[in-house]
Amino acid sequence: MNGVPQPFVLSQILDSGGEEEKEATRLLSEEMEVPEGNGVVGADGKVHSDYHLDVEMPDTAHQISHDSWFQVGFVLTTGINSAYVLGYSGTIMVPLGWVGGVVGLILATMISLYANSLVAKLHEFGGKRHIRYRDLAGFIYGKNAYALTWGLQYVNLFMINVGFIILAGSALKAVYVLFRDDNDMKLPYFIALAGLACGVFAICIPHLSALRIWLAFSTLFSLVYIVVGFSLALKDGINAPPRDYSIPGTKVGKIFTIIGAAANLVFAFNTGMLPEIQATVRPPVVQNMMKALYFQFTVGVLPMYAVTFMGYWAYGSETSAYLLNNVKGPIWVKTFANISAFLQTVIALHIFASPMYEYLDTRFGIKGSALAVHNLSFRILVRGGYLAITSLVSALLPFLGDFMSLTGAVSTFPLTFILANHMYLIAKKNRLSFLQKKWHWLNVILFSAMSAAAAVAAVRLIVVHSTTYDVFADL
Repeated sequence: MNGVPQPFVLSQILDSGGEEEKEATRLLSEEMEVPEGNGVVGADGKVHSDYHLDVEMPDTAHQISHDSWFQVGFVLTTGINSAYVLGYSGTIMVPLGWVGGVVGLILATMISLYANSLVAKLHEFGGKRHIRYRDLAGFIYGKNAYALTWGLQYVNLFMINVGFIILAGSALKAVYVLFRDDNDMKLPYFIALAGLACGVFAICIPHLSALRIWLAFSTLFSLVYIVVGFSLALKDGINAPPRDYSIPGTKVGKIFTIIGAAANLVFAFNTGMLPEIQATVRPPVVQNMMKALYFQFTVGVLPMYAVTFMGYWAYGSETSAYLLNNVKGPIWVKTFANISAFLQTVIALHIFASPMYEYLDTRFGIKGSALAVHNLSFRILVRGGYLAITSLVSALLPFLGDFMSLTGAVSTFPLTFILANHMYLIAKKNRLSFLQKKWHWLNVILFSAMSAAAAVAAVRLIVVHSTTYDVFADL
């Protein structure tokens, strides 16, 4: 057939030929992570797994394999040092106290690096790049897992984006309150303005790799509100009387808030979209992604640690869910910090909304110039509609800490810890020792129990706050 070598099934090789050929093929199969007897050798000489090929693996309308590991590291660091860090003093340290908070953050850092590295190492499992989390799960488990993982990921990213818009609205309201105290403008109004700004940005930036210079701006904005929050909290703490660091609440209430704070720990370090981010990195994709992860969990976590611990030290159990509401200082400095928090949130939201944008762009064949009338009108309609719905939910239930807990419980735990360990266990089962298999099973069971407990605690908190505040509450 025109001299082109035709693909053939790997098991056919294993059933014929000499012992040397069989052994060479078996080793090739292992190197490419292909279950023995379940692969196809193509014309390119590579082994391609037919393991669960009933799951559709579509192409993407977005750019992949383009970015350096350093740029990807900044994408990850943008997520970890988003304006959410201004809430960790109140949502993690206050419920856990000094010992629980410090130990919890350090453990969460180590465990999160480990879990993310498991997912990163599976990016080319079976000789195929898995550019979406659901593609990887579907390749390993089948169609049902593909749909379930997509559902979990959608919930995870949607709730993260709800939190981002609440944060952006809170930052705008904080600026307003600095100059006027008439209370004419309520939080829902600022949430609507924040949603509009996020919509405009989403329309202008077609895909994740196009952020480029915006990542530098994001880093600058992050440094502004982290340095301002740290410095003003330090000044307030030095001049303040002794603080109360006891864990507030009743005995039963403390149990639920501690469990919810454990979910916040998970939320702080994980994106739930690692394969989508890894899809943008240049080959070798596993090695480069590991460099980006090491950057995220070393250099990237230091600013978050600094502002979280300083905020709790300065204000104790009185620390709010938005640190810039606690600090005292010149109005222009606080204004600058709040505007920086607002602008960084707009950029960070775009990162976490990108899997939904990629799905919709690919589904409807949006390719070519980003300025083409058809493509531009599609982004205005679809991305604008998505962010309008997100903004509406944000305004309805603006309980930021509760959304962080619920997101960590129902989606971040399963995606980052439960699925990561189980997928790695299935994919590497022939290479893992008995103790390694038991270790991964222990992680699956432990994080499943923590996920269930955290979900109950988060729902309880939302119910309690829903009875305290009306919808469209002005918090």
